[in-house]
Formats: sequence, C-alpha cells, structure tokens
Amino acid sequence: MKIGFDSKKYLEEQSKFILERVNNYDKLYLEFGGKLLFDMHAKRVLPGFDENAKIKLLNKLKDNVEIIICVYAGDIERNKIRGDFGITYDLDVLRMIDDLRAYNLDVNGVVITRFSEQPSASMFANKLERRGIKVYKHKFTKGYPTDVDTIVSEEGYGKNPYIETKKPIVVVTAPGPGSGKLATCLSQMYHENKRGKEVGYSKFETFPVWNVPLKHPLNIAYESATVDLKDVNLIDSFHLDAYGEISVNYNRDIQAFPVLKRIIEKITGEESVYKSPTDMGVNRVGFGITDDDVVKEASRQEIIRRYFKTGCEYKKGYVDLETYQRAQLIMEKLDLCGEDRNTVVPARERAKKLKLEGKEEKIYPVVALELENGTIVTGKSSETMNASAAVLLNTVKYLSNIDHEIHLISPSTLKPLIELKENILGQKSISLNSEEILIALSISATSNTVAKVAMGKLSQLKNCQAHSTTILSSNDENIYRKLGIEITSDAEYPNASLYY
Repeated sequence: MKIGFDSKKYLEEQSKFILERVNNYDKLYLEFGGKLLFDMHAKRVLPGFDENAKIKLLNKLKDNVEIIICVYAGDIERNKIRGDFGITYDLDVLRMIDDLRAYNLDVNGVVITRFSEQPSASMFANKLERRGIKVYKHKFTKGYPTDVDTIVSEEGYGKNPYIETKKPIVVVTAPGPGSGKLATCLSQMYHENKRGKEVGYSKFETFPVWNVPLKHPLNIAYESATVDLKDVNLIDSFHLDAYGEISVNYNRDIQAFPVLKRIIEKITGEESVYKSPTDMGVNRVGFGITDDDVVKEASRQEIIRRYFKTGCEYKKGYVDLETYQRAQLIMEKLDLCGEDRNTVVPARERAKKLKLEGKEEKIYPVVALELENGTIVTGKSSETMNASAAVLLNTVKYLSNIDHEIHLISPSTLKPLIELKENILGQKSISLNSEEILIALSISATSNTVAKVAMGKLSQLKNCQAHSTTILSSNDENIYRKLGIEITSDAEYPNASLYY
C-alpha cells in the first residue's frame, strides 16, 4: 500500500492547536467530528493515517481530558449499525467505553439525546446504570433551532441535567453522526456559565478538509460516506467574507453557524471569537498529506466501496431510493463505475462462466480477492463451503505455493461439521461459512504441517481488497473485517430464500 499521509506530523499539528484553544478558557468543550476510535474511513482515504491517532493524542493529554459519549435515542430504537464493526450504536457505546478505559482515559458518562421514553433507549440506560456508568437523558430542546431566547433559558438548556466535569478539556464524542454532540456541548456551556466558569467550544474536525479543494476526491469521499445524512460540501461563505480565504465546510455546519454563533454569544454574554464555522474547527488533516495522487486514488476507491455498500443497504431496505441515487450521482460526478475496482470484473466473469457451464438456472456466488502484488484469486460456492470461505482457502494455498488439488482440511474433519449443522442443529444451509472453515483449518493445522503453513499466511490478507457477486452474510462480513480485508458486494442475494 502506497503511503500518502504523515500521521505523526498530523498529531503534532492537531495537539498544538487544541492546547492553544484550551489556554483561552477555564474549560473547553471539544466536539469530536468523525470516529474517535478506529476511524477506518480516514485510514482508507488517507493511506498512512493511524485509525487510532485521535485516541493516542488524547492519551498524551489524559491528565487534562475527560470524555462524554452521546448516543441518539432514535438510533438505539432502530438498531442503527456502525458499518466498520457491524454492531449497533448501543453496543458500540459499550465498546468505546472499554477501549477508552484501556487508554487510561476518564469516561464521565453517557448522554442519551432526544430522549422521549423510547423503550429500547430506557433499557440501554438501565443496563449502563447497573454497570456503574452515569447516564444523562436530554430531551428535545424547546425553541430549537431558531428561538434563541428560549433555547438559552431554563425552559431550554436549563431543562437538561448538568453533567459535573472536573478537567479543563471535555471531549464530547459519539458512535456516529447525528448523535447530539453539539447540543450536549452547548447545554453544558449554559450550565457552566451559570456557575461562573469561562467556557469555550471547539470542534475536532477531520472531514471535509477545509484547505483541500471542494471537488477533491478526498472531500467528495466524505459526501459518499454521509449520503444518508444528505451532507454536501460547500465553500464556507462566512470564512470567505471574513478573511478573503477559500475554505471548505459542509452544509449542516454552514447553515447552523448563524444560530450557533448567536447561542454561544447569548450563553457567554460576549461577542463570539469565531467568524466562520471553519474557525470553530481544529482541523490539520490537510497538512499531513504527503502524496496528493495517492490520496486521490484512495479516495476514489472509497467512493466505489461506499457505492456498493449503499446498493446493498438499499436492497436490504436500510436506506431509501433517494439515498442510493445520491451515491450513484457521486460516482458519476467523478466518472467512476463499479468495474474501476480491480476485483469486480474477475468475480463477475467467473460467476458468468459458472452460469454458462451450469445445468440449472440459479445464482452462482463468487468472491474475488486481490493480493498486494496484484494477483487475483477467486472462490466459488459449493455444497461444502460458501464462496467467502473458498476464496480464503484458495488464497492461502496460493501464498504457500500449495497445489490447488491438495486438501488443506481433510474430509474427515469437514464431514462431522456438516453433519452437525444438518442433522443436529437442523440448519437448512449446510455449506460452511468463513468462520467455520477457519476453525476447521486451525484444527487441521495441529496435525497437518501443510495446513499449518497455510494458516500462517492469513495475516498477509490484511488490507487486501475483495468483491462478492452476492450479498454476504453478517458472519462472513465480520470475519473479513477481522482479517482486515476490504470487501464489497453486488446487490444480489445468493438465493431466493427470504429467511434461510
């Protein structure tokens, strides 16, 4: 993988600017845009970016930092999924708390935002409280978004419970966008100001990158990542008017800025130091780019991946047609197509060939996987295993120079697994998935030196690219995620069954 980003330089720049902001206040509420942990989008579009760069930065400042996690009650209620991990937002909150504690960072508590007695959100609050986590419930703010006098009053932010904080930097983060981070920051500013504190607000930004051109693939990739939110990148007109400097921001921040500025001024009783939404952000990502061409190509590939992901989500009913069409328009804007992803054509051609050779009219699932040297290996579904599992075995055979006809897993190991699924567990689909095949391979490796050699090659699959001609099961997606393989899928189910 070619490197196009200097993560160390970025961390130095970002930490310096955060500390400069903190010096102006008794307390700074720092809203984290994007993922605090495992920012896989940033890693994909900025090759060389450390997905945990933000948490490492906070770890350096840990004596001065505490963290509040926000989650929108509606996202809990509808089981919204964090795509990078395939888990719901409420589970991601639990994962975040564990990971933050592992970095010795102080988690103050969890805020459930726009809470209106949703049953699932109430159950989640109970779960947290019974594990010793402080939970705060913020309801919809009266008067929001235009009635500033009501918003900044005891009827507005005053209705929210005050979260007592002790450290000078309070990081407000969330599993994803639309979680109520900004409202939580402003609510806290209101309460802190009433207690006589000199308090400020800033935003730790990653995307869009303000000092990269509006139509740069890096910024367009951000639009493709937020198609469901209808985010659009724009020139920050406030910044242009104030400084005569072109900068990029996104529509929600630009639209909200006039009201946000008035709210902050109403809270503090002073004129805001910020003249634009770009001013509010601490965003030094652009200064870490070392090879623009590498970043451009990585961003184009991310846009294609997002297009396939949105297509599958539309097929599953998770997003509407308008969202999918926006993903298509973004592809057209950069003159991209699905076939620009190297693994797509080989997978589809193998599936087409199998269909021509087949004696019955059915779908023939195929997965193609591209190795670091450009070699593409394919695998097809069979009665024994699915295509996702087959390509893993075929790839480790290739990497180990093992003849394709040699069995890595003996039939005597596979047969009991298949019989277990069919006769004891009563499963309709008996072909083994990726997880089951890897377990079988590890068992074979204890007595088979060839299997042991192949097993040792699995680590080389990290950062490889793959494409499936059919939608993967959640189990296979999870295994590929753990192996570090970036896989996309055509929006086609592997069979006509609705449940099995």
